Amino acid sequence: MHSDKFMINPTETFEHLPNAPIVEAVIHWRARSEKKLEPDAFLEQLKAKLPDYPNSQRQQELGVGAKFGPEGSSVRQHHHWHGFRFETADKLHVAQFTRNGFVFSRLKPYEDWETFEAEAGRLWQIYRELAEPSEIQRLGVRFINRITPVRPDKLGDLLTVPPRSPASMQLPLKGFMHQNTFEIPDHPYHLNVIQTIQPPSPPETESLSLILDFDVFTTQPIPFDEIKNRLQQMHWIKNKAFFSFLTETAIARFRE
Repeated sequence: MHSDKFMINPTETFEHLPNAPIVEAVIHWRARSEKKLEPDAFLEQLKAKLPDYPNSQRQQELGVGAKFGPEGSSVRQHHHWHGFRFETADKLHVAQFTRNGFVFSRLKPYEDWETFEAEAGRLWQIYRELAEPSEIQRLGVRFINRITPVRPDKLGDLLTVPPRSPASMQLPLKGFMHQNTFEIPDHPYHLNVIQTIQPPSPPETESLSLILDFDVFTTQPIPFDEIKNRLQQMHWIKNKAFFSFLTETAIARFRE
């Protein structure tokens, strides 16, 4: 009997695109530190373990508090230490170690999943060793794509489900912003998809761009020993979404 039920199939392979439009790939662990992290000591420990990430900076978190007194109340802003951001010398790899977890990013040109996942896993182990989290509250895989140049009136050539004006109006499209969140049946994942038109941003782009942002994330805590399997499934979901939301005409652009 034929079934239209969505099934995760990590063994399915997808075409390698030499000119894939990925501008940033991200793996995000939300895993709160169970250890009290002292900023200066934490920074020195990270620097000792990350000689290949020479650029570092402190990250602050803005807080707002109210003070009450005889002359009335006042609002004060204060900054809390949040974590540290590290970059490689070529600025292609970014690692953010915070009190609440770890984020690893690869900027374009993206290489391949195996290289990306291996480096993310190496740095995650450093965070786990230093911060001693007890569990992973959330794991996310996010890929941001930028396709340029595009014409708003020709999005049907690129997207399988393009935005359209109501038939009774037939207005020309100048831009759009669309967000969907999909539940993955029988699995603890959601898929968030953002599609939007981005104006020119010289010197990177001189024309309109189509942004496709795919974010797959877990919906319940996961044990440490399930990371590899979960990442494999989430990477498959991301790939399935990429090849499902784009037309064959769009995919052909990235083979050149």
